[in-house]
Amino acid sequence: MATTDVPDGTVRNILDQDTLKWVFVGGKGGVGKTTCSSILSILLAQVRSSVLIISTDPAHNLSDAFQQRFTKTPTLVNGFSNLYAMEVDPNVENDDIGGSEGMDSLFSELANAIPGIDEAMSFAEMLKLVQTMDYSCIVFDTAPTGHTLRLLQFPSTLEKGLQKVMSLKSKFGGLIGQMTRLFGIDDEFGEDAILGRLEGMKDVIEQVNKQFKDPDLTTFVCVCIPEFLSLYETERLVQELTKFEIDTHNIIINQVLYDEEDVESKLLKARMRMQQKYLDQFYMLYDDFNITKLPLLPQEVTGVEALRALSSHFTSPYQPSTSRSAVEDLERRISTLKLQLEHAEAELDRLQNGKQKV
Repeated sequence: MATTDVPDGTVRNILDQDTLKWVFVGGKGGVGKTTCSSILSILLAQVRSSVLIISTDPAHNLSDAFQQRFTKTPTLVNGFSNLYAMEVDPNVENDDIGGSEGMDSLFSELANAIPGIDEAMSFAEMLKLVQTMDYSCIVFDTAPTGHTLRLLQFPSTLEKGLQKVMSLKSKFGGLIGQMTRLFGIDDEFGEDAILGRLEGMKDVIEQVNKQFKDPDLTTFVCVCIPEFLSLYETERLVQELTKFEIDTHNIIINQVLYDEEDVESKLLKARMRMQQKYLDQFYMLYDDFNITKLPLLPQEVTGVEALRALSSHFTSPYQPSTSRSAVEDLERRISTLKLQLEHAEAELDRLQNGKQKV
């Protein structure tokens, strides 16, 4: 199936779905997730009352994309009245959890004993914070695929962690009580408080997890480039999302080379052929998805104006500049050939003059 037979998709379906609460943007590292999530949040801010974009990638790029410093507190993006951004550290610090020092010490030890639970608790704390805020839509700029899949596993991670602690309590209930007193922890900060803390976080995660599995409330946008590794990673991500029952029906293919009228580079033409092979595979594998293609640009996309300029390709397919008439096209080619001939003649004169001097 050639991509020319398939109409290019857009992200209008996401903008039109006014029930959406959570929009995840993910994919392999270096494919342009932050740029795409930033533009999506700008477009959503045009149709929603308030939008929050959150970066959960340890190597935050939101500040670079918007050319504005963001922290773990939601900050209004310059030039907007209803778009906010925040950068969250996925690894929670003990002093961020709060509570008494003795309890935090024991709580931290418990957290470290259960793989992945520290990240899960951090995510739960962040979701708890976000739920107290009144945002119409929340966009997640996620870390590369592996981290994103861990994030989606957090509900089961917390559940397993809680089961482990509960089994410990049933086996060593009295001992845990003695230990908490030994650590100098009051009864109000004993094992019941620790279990209550985990239960509270598990409740938040479970409540949000139900929303994540509701296609009316949540969708996942996969970002990729037309290369083998990115195609493979996207397929893995889509399979995992299906397993987690999370809706996904949008793919953004970034850095696409188009056959513009003045491209004569053999290297670019070879890359175009290679990309076309993978584009065909994307359209074949995801024939029921909205596939948005974005052109490879000669410059980086940073700053609100640059993001706004690129946003037009999210709502209407990019059209390469091949709209000139046959006469104009021939005139352009003749002009290019004349210029190349002049350069060649100048180079020949230079070489001949050099020979005469020798």
